[in-house]
Amino acid sequence: TFNDYSFNYPGSKEPSLKNITFEINAGETIGIVGKIGSGKSTLVNSLLRMYNIDENSILIDGIDLMHCDIDSLRNAIGYVPQDNFLFSDKVRNNIAFSNKALEYEKVELAAKFADVHDNIIGFKDGYDTISGERGVTLSGGQKQRLSIARAYIKNAPIMIMDDSVSAVDVKTEETILDNIKKYRSGKTTIVIASRVSTVQHLNRVLVL
Repeated sequence: TFNDYSFNYPGSKEPSLKNITFEINAGETIGIVGKIGSGKSTLVNSLLRMYNIDENSILIDGIDLMHCDIDSLRNAIGYVPQDNFLFSDKVRNNIAFSNKALEYEKVELAAKFADVHDNIIGFKDGYDTISGERGVTLSGGQKQRLSIARAYIKNAPIMIMDDSVSAVDVKTEETILDNIKKYRSGKTTIVIASRVSTVQHLNRVLVL
């Protein structure tokens, strides 16, 4: 629940978000669209508690976000940022970042969810391929999909995708969105997009 939520970045005279009120029900898949600078990323960063906020302005299951344990909060969210950071490590370890002990089958399932499995098995060393610092050996679309797989594998009750399919083709985008419906059923997913077509078939669309 966002309850008349407003946010000013430190030192800024103008609020990035002003009087935002809405509620996301458990299990819904919500789209968020808006012009560049409208506050889409600020909205989800607030949910991740990147900044301290006013009490009772954001609630999860009726609990004030400012009263939540920050580690518990972030463990409950799978997050795909706009800037997809990959480590100079094996592809499998980049996907299983939240738990390096995860079995290969779960890593592969996450890659299939993000529609990047076929790309990975085409690499010289497959899932043991070293991605290079910040993923320099990969295309923009491959980096985005590896980040989606990394967030999905957490199996978190909330998943946030911040403009995470902007570098993939329309067919791949449709596959990922179909997989959200199929494999994230009963869990909450927030999809920020620059194209309305990306979110048009989700449960609801929020326009900023």
